[in-house]
Amino acid sequence: MQNKEHIAFLGLGLMGLPMATRLLQAAYPVSVWNRTIAKASPLAAIGARIAASASSAVQSDQWSADIIITMLDSGPVVEDVLMQILPALKAGSIVVDMSSTKQSEAQKFHTLLEKQGVAFVDAPVSGGVIGAQSGQLAIMAGANEASFAAIRQLLSVLGHPTHVGGPGTGQLAKLCNQLIVGGTINIVAEALLLAQAGGADPSAVRQALRGGFAESRILEVHGQRMLDRTFIPGGQVKSQAKDMRNILDAAHHAGLELPLTQQVADVFAELLTHQPSADHSAALLALEARNPGHRLGQKEDLLP
Repeated sequence: MQNKEHIAFLGLGLMGLPMATRLLQAAYPVSVWNRTIAKASPLAAIGARIAASASSAVQSDQWSADIIITMLDSGPVVEDVLMQILPALKAGSIVVDMSSTKQSEAQKFHTLLEKQGVAFVDAPVSGGVIGAQSGQLAIMAGANEASFAAIRQLLSVLGHPTHVGGPGTGQLAKLCNQLIVGGTINIVAEALLLAQAGGADPSAVRQALRGGFAESRILEVHGQRMLDRTFIPGGQVKSQAKDMRNILDAAHHAGLELPLTQQVADVFAELLTHQPSADHSAALLALEARNPGHRLGQKEDLLP
């Protein structure tokens, strides 16, 4: 225990709770904070120190965090929490933001913390709640070489970390991931609805496609969710909609036009108005709304 870094983990939502749990199970000393403190209480039984504020999770009379992990809702929320903990951060510590934010926001956080002698790593993840629980997250880290080397072992408790470049590039890599995920979810929905509308068994078509070039994790997991009409999250529509906006923002700053991304962004923006908490496989519902009289399967919708 004494050889492991002291961790402050800030944010215990769908992803943060199982991630903090894995660090505690790996015998890291962990202080946790969440705006709704009740969400932190289950971790006390496995050794977590429950803090009443973000800053006291980072530093108190009995505690000083070496590594601070944030897993929060959005860039503005991350910035708000960083400003709260800034006076408590010690020089030489490392802030690892595992939230999904804009690339420009991550670069701003790096500049802010660098002035305080604190390293910044943007390390967003992919793999959902299942990946967080099993320690199989894909982790895309934007950092300098020394900072990545310092946290690589810790990140390996949570999944498979890859150093993709300097600060800000972790968020860029995550946006590339979300672009592929969001686009593929919509294509799978269209393929399954087309199969049924044309007279084929969509479940059999999905099975026939698996193992060929169309095989993907999206076809496997989200294709089945669509067939079952089970839209309990997983990843939520509101998160995917935010990611699509951030992708378009990154494209704008890079001087790119991404026409397919814009179409996918429009789908999730439409869903956001009436199914914000549904799994992002609910893109099927938006497609069906555009095709009156066509519905995949006969099962009832299971929604949050």
